[in-house]
Amino acid sequence: MLWFKKRPEADDSAGDDVITPIEPAVAFDTTHFQQKFSLLRKNAEETIGVEQMVAALQAKHEMFARALARDAIGQLTEDDVETLLDTVFSARRRLYPVLAGQGHDKTLEAMRDLLYGKGKLADRLDRFVASIPENADGNREERKQAGKNRRAAWDFAAEMLHFSMPERYPLMSRWVWDQQTQSGALREFIRGNDSMADLVLGSSPEVFEGARVWLAAQLSDQGLYRDLPFWVDLVLAQAYAEYFRSMAEGMLSADFGRGITPGEHVQKFLGIDSPAKEGASRVRREVRQADNQ
Repeated sequence: MLWFKKRPEADDSAGDDVITPIEPAVAFDTTHFQQKFSLLRKNAEETIGVEQMVAALQAKHEMFARALARDAIGQLTEDDVETLLDTVFSARRRLYPVLAGQGHDKTLEAMRDLLYGKGKLADRLDRFVASIPENADGNREERKQAGKNRRAAWDFAAEMLHFSMPERYPLMSRWVWDQQTQSGALREFIRGNDSMADLVLGSSPEVFEGARVWLAAQLSDQGLYRDLPFWVDLVLAQAYAEYFRSMAEGMLSADFGRGITPGEHVQKFLGIDSPAKEGASRVRREVRQADNQ
């Protein structure tokens, strides 16, 4: 169970950081949680069912845990990295060409440092993102593209951490919360969020962990005690799916699939959806010009 101010037992397989959750600066609303939890169950039944979604997240965890174990990272091939990246919807369209361009050894070094390097978690996250070229000397469009690459790197890092060790690390993807744009799933649990012009939750790991603790407590009140990290992921994805569909209705991109159901969006955000063609990769090996607009 996840609790405020309760430190987990030391884990020699991870870094030396321990995340002490911070209570959200703005109170979350239990009514909003109930609404999203109910919709999650309803929408999931229109696809594979919520229990199968939990099982799919467990399978994703097992894949990441095997691939990213301390003694396994050095054996990863470029295809292995692509397989991991394929399950990160917000990074698979952009990041592969950058990783390939910097060289496989450098990519593995950055991954190893992220998961097992010295220093606090926030510093390791920053180092992973900083390993992606900033292109400070480029023109405005090139700098813009480099910024998008770095944001994709953050999401890939966030998922490597969470899905390799879901009990230790909360999911810290930008769709969960992006302080820069003040958008994400966490906003959807705040009463009156539409009228809040300036919402400062912060972006530290402690903030994400505090939100996860609150959501885990709500789930426990529903009688759920097993697989809580994955249930939290599903509720977050449900919240973001509602926001995304309300903002993008009528303008859904091909990558998100026009006409797909809310339950399918939940799967897509968590990377547990299936490609259109069985066995196909959704990783873009080359970034198309249209993706840079």
